[in-house]
Amino acid sequence: MSPAIAFPAGTILGYPRIGRNRELKKAIEAFWKGNLTELELETTAANLRAANRERLVALGLGREDASIPSNFSFYDHMLDAAVTFGAVPTRFADLRGENGGVSLAGYSTIARGEGAKAPLEMTKWFDSNYHYLVPEIGPETSFALSSTRWIEEFLEAKQEGFVTRPVITGPLTFLYLSKPSDDAPTGFDPIERLDDLVAVYEQLLAAFAEAGARWVQIDEPVLVADIDADRAEVRANAAAVYGRLAALEARPALFVAAPMGSLDDALPVLAGSGVEAIGLDLVRGAVPAGIDLSGVTIAAGVVDGHNIWRTDLDKALAKIDAVKALGADVAASTSTSLFHVPHTLEGEEHLGADLLSWLAFADEKVGEVSTLATALTEGADAVAATLESTRAALAARAAHPGTNRADVRSALDAVSDADVERGDYSDRKAAQAERFHLPQLATTTIGSFPQTTDIRKARAAWAKGELSDEAYEDEMRAEIKRVVDLQEDLGLDVLVHGEAERNDMVQYFAELLDGFAVTKNGWVQSYGSRCTRPSILWGDVSRPAPMTVRWTSYAQSLTSRPMKGMLTGPVTILAWSFVRDDQPLGVTADQVALALRDEITDLEEAGIGIIQVDEPALRELLPLKKADQGAYLDWSVRSFRLATAGAKADTQVHTHLCYSEFGEIIDAIDGLDADVTSIEAARSRMEVLPAIRNHGYERQIGPGVWDIHSPRVPSTQEITELLTLAKESIPGEQLWVNPDCGLKTRGYAETTASLEHLMEATKAVR
Repeated sequence: MSPAIAFPAGTILGYPRIGRNRELKKAIEAFWKGNLTELELETTAANLRAANRERLVALGLGREDASIPSNFSFYDHMLDAAVTFGAVPTRFADLRGENGGVSLAGYSTIARGEGAKAPLEMTKWFDSNYHYLVPEIGPETSFALSSTRWIEEFLEAKQEGFVTRPVITGPLTFLYLSKPSDDAPTGFDPIERLDDLVAVYEQLLAAFAEAGARWVQIDEPVLVADIDADRAEVRANAAAVYGRLAALEARPALFVAAPMGSLDDALPVLAGSGVEAIGLDLVRGAVPAGIDLSGVTIAAGVVDGHNIWRTDLDKALAKIDAVKALGADVAASTSTSLFHVPHTLEGEEHLGADLLSWLAFADEKVGEVSTLATALTEGADAVAATLESTRAALAARAAHPGTNRADVRSALDAVSDADVERGDYSDRKAAQAERFHLPQLATTTIGSFPQTTDIRKARAAWAKGELSDEAYEDEMRAEIKRVVDLQEDLGLDVLVHGEAERNDMVQYFAELLDGFAVTKNGWVQSYGSRCTRPSILWGDVSRPAPMTVRWTSYAQSLTSRPMKGMLTGPVTILAWSFVRDDQPLGVTADQVALALRDEITDLEEAGIGIIQVDEPALRELLPLKKADQGAYLDWSVRSFRLATAGAKADTQVHTHLCYSEFGEIIDAIDGLDADVTSIEAARSRMEVLPAIRNHGYERQIGPGVWDIHSPRVPSTQEITELLTLAKESIPGEQLWVNPDCGLKTRGYAETTASLEHLMEATKAVR
């Protein structure tokens, strides 16, 4: 059993991992290119970790009380857990060393693939915009403590005078989010290996105790989600696992964190298991009622780790008091890890004093936790000035004219049921066939083409005023022509303009819509080294002028083939922005939808007959509790239809969906009423298509045949096999052929080669 050790009065569940200036991203990409050695990469990472520790102490966390989490990762925390526990798929067996560990080069290969070795599948982390790598577990998986990196990082900090709190993914979350390996028999479930895996956790905890760790944080977000497994089974497994770990003779104190929602019926299980502390998300979840929490420390997650709005400290303290009333010792905490938000507001002065005063990024949230911890230990009077300034900022935000515009509200009030209906699909299908005369297995891409160094340099120079508007437009037009010519040479049926002028599929629109603001350095990790810069949707949304018509019309003038207009859908604009939290999401989505509806009308008037409204994040925002999912799907589908239902019958509306367990939301996908839907399917080898077939889906669908998130160039044979698999589930007249996603992050050499193979495979299957 662990000795009695005090939990810190204030802590955070995790901190951004990429660096304030994306140091890790730049270093690991240089390593992949061969421009940085493994030792140099390790040195960069160690320097980043050291800087983060110093920063967190300066912001108010303790140096030696385990309030600083150690949650570093070179790529992904689920991949870290897989290599730590020896869960490396057999196709990567040659990467393992004598003790079963892998080098950073091998770790990168598992993440990104190499040659014929496909990488681990990637999917969304619960309802966030972060993507994790899906471990592959089977009876053959030989669990063992194959890496001591987590322990070494704890000792690294200790040698510099810091006693940190190691953060590890919990065994339940790890196995419930894993998939059966290729070698596993039919019907095998990774959770069957729970006992074997927990034995390795026991070894790991013993090693942490020997190293001097006082607390270890075990993240179990799966406990707040309604997953496919029976809830009673999940509770029973939680009781068994944490009862077993708590009974260890020599171990650190255990802090089980349950971010992303409310623990509900799992809370009594954890509270009675013998673990010393539990982290509750009290932003998305409510303060529990009717439970005695005496003898347990509760880290009250009252500071939102998902969004960037300043915390209402009065409400936060009230929640803390309510938890105290249940008998628990209470600490102030964030609701989730802060790797979901940018590092700091420093350098964002262009946002203006008003907006800045409403915001809190990671560093500012650490300050809020420190303020709450001081109120806990010294009383609210000790932070009275901070409480008062917060009240003033929140009041000013509520009263700002941009947060409640009469013209926007009136337009929403005028929407009727007829505005979300488009007519029978059979009539549209006939009108579109007459207009476009497309072949079976029509080929296209998802939208973006590679953003070259020259494009980025031109955009940066233009933004700085070093390149004139005319010169910038000339460069963008030249790139668009290059993309159109390439697609014509390849023989694609429906073309795109490549989006050279767009910095990001959401930010581009945010910069052209009222009610948004854009940061300069608000980077957030999306997956691996991929970072995004979410926009801030702070007020009522409207469209001052057309946003895409000029560029799309120019591209269409270069070819006789159909050119797709490219828009980002209302749900995705919300999901990939930091969205106002002072009104229902559905209201905000409808405001965006009305702006897009006007854009579609303008594209049609310009002669554009195929318009894609991307909703890659539709599944991403699906609530984790099944009881909440119906209402979400209702408003999200309605919002998409509000954006698109005004299109003419012979306008072909496309949409694109990413990383989705489509079987869960197939009714909603059908409800979108898009004429063509493209989906990611290459990494999972079309496993989604049987669910679509069984649903009786009648419209057209383009399952991705090229995984663009890996640098691999798929062979013609590989794509042919995937297309053949697709035809086993979907009739050929319904099938389109396309990559999994946009090509922005790829290079032209691999893009051209992959598209050549795509076209060769399509001709063979046709």
